[in-house]
Order: sequence, then C-alpha cells, then structure tokens
Amino acid sequence: MREAFACALVLALGGAGTGLAQGGAEPIGDAERGAEVWVFCSGCHQIGPDAEIGIGPPLTGIFGRRAASVEGFPYSQSMQRMGRDGLVWTLKTLDAYIEHPAALVSRTRMSFDGLEDAQERADLLAFLRDFSAKPSNIPEAPPTARADLPQLSEDTLAIVGDPAYGEYLASECQTCHQQDGSDRGIPSITLWPEKNFVLAMHAYKQKLRPHPVMQMMASRLTDEEIAALAAYFGTLTQ
Repeated sequence: MREAFACALVLALGGAGTGLAQGGAEPIGDAERGAEVWVFCSGCHQIGPDAEIGIGPPLTGIFGRRAASVEGFPYSQSMQRMGRDGLVWTLKTLDAYIEHPAALVSRTRMSFDGLEDAQERADLLAFLRDFSAKPSNIPEAPPTARADLPQLSEDTLAIVGDPAYGEYLASECQTCHQQDGSDRGIPSITLWPEKNFVLAMHAYKQKLRPHPVMQMMASRLTDEEIAALAAYFGTLTQ
C-alpha cells in the first residue's frame, strides 16, 4: 500500500501537473494540492499502476467507472444497488459523494462524514483524474462551474419536518419500502437518520442518484415534503 501511494505521490507532484486536460481546458483543481488531500484517503485506498484492493477498492481509473465494479472487492449492499441502478463515477457524482457520502450511497462504509471544502474536493478530483486511463476524455469544468454542481443550502437542511405530515405522505413510499424495516430487495428507510434521508432524496431529485423511478418520485416533492418524510421515517417504530 505504501509503495502504491508513494508512486502516486511522485507522479502527482513530479509530472502529473495541475489536472489540465489535453488541449488546454480549464483545470478542475490543483493536483499537487490534491496529493496532500489524498494522504487522508490512502489509509484505505491505493492508486497508481500497481494499486491493489485494500480496506477500500483501488481508485486508479475511477472516472467513468460504474460503482461497485472492481472485481474481488466486497462492496456493501447499498453500493452494489447503486451500481446496478447505473451510478457511474463522474466529476459531478464524485464531487457529491466526497462532499456527503450518504447523499449517493445511504449505507456506505466510507469511514468519514464528507469533505465540505469545495476547493479541497476540486484539488482531490484533479489528483484522481491524473490516474485515469484516458484523462483527455474526462470533461473539465471551468472555474465558475463548480458553483453549479448540485448543492443543498443550509436553509434546506435546516427545515424541521412535520412527522404527522410525513405520515400522510408516506403511503406511496410504503408500497415498496417495508414499514417494519425489513429489506426484501428494496432497502429499508425506517429509522434512517433524517439528514441522510434528506440528502438521498435531493440526490434523486437532482439526478445524481440514477434510479429513474426514485428520480420521478423525488421530483414531485417540495423541500418541506422531503423534510416531513424524513422526520416521519426517522422516528417510525418498527
């Protein structure tokens, strides 16, 4: 693991550069600074030509790769579901996952809550991009575009949901999701932490999560209705 990381760090600092695409496109971020952020990832993940499975899957060639597709790695059920739904790691989905892992994969085994600093995420993405097999084919974002990535405002996250209203809205959810919390091929949403529920629903609404039925369902809901459902399912007795 240390050898793979050392190789990655040498490449990033010595020759990989600033995450520029061929043809002079704008950079995602600074790959050299991203190598410093990578140190915190390297305890679980390897990157580089000799990267192997560790606590987490190797991240070489992560751009354009379908979620849960590294052969031999024991992914969580939630990550496997997202892979089957069609989640692909792109600039937008990686940025969202690194910021709030539970926004894309509700019961992810990632061991940190997320990286809120947008510049640090951009730098880390530039570092990861330098280890893609075809970096010139990865779409870049001009400096102003990062602000357009799907975000949730503090006001949205601060909405206090009404559990009674959530119960009124919940019948459509419970045609598929089991109230008793059992998992019968469809993940349980009973007793989800409210923030995770809100993040997941907005990820469907903003088409970061790829499931078409959930995208349709979430698109019908207001921010207040999502908060109400989160409040109801977060306190629902199994």
